[in-house]
Amino acid sequence: MRQTSWTVEAVRDLGLTTDIETAASILGIGRSKAYALAKEGDFPVRIIRVGRSYLVPVPAILELLGVPLVISATVK
Repeated sequence: MRQTSWTVEAVRDLGLTTDIETAASILGIGRSKAYALAKEGDFPVRIIRVGRSYLVPVPAILELLGVPLVISATVK
């Protein structure tokens, strides 16, 4: 998912994880550089390797950007 600009809401709407290309777009990193950083273990946030793919936890991206995590709970 490539967007020219990302809002906090758009990032939150991604769910729990996203692919490395989307994470790179959010962080302003190019695709090739993102894969190189991931391979070297230097991507700015924690990544999860699944087979040949990389998953990036969305809460880690939000934390890096200084966005407070919103935890909603339903009380009955």
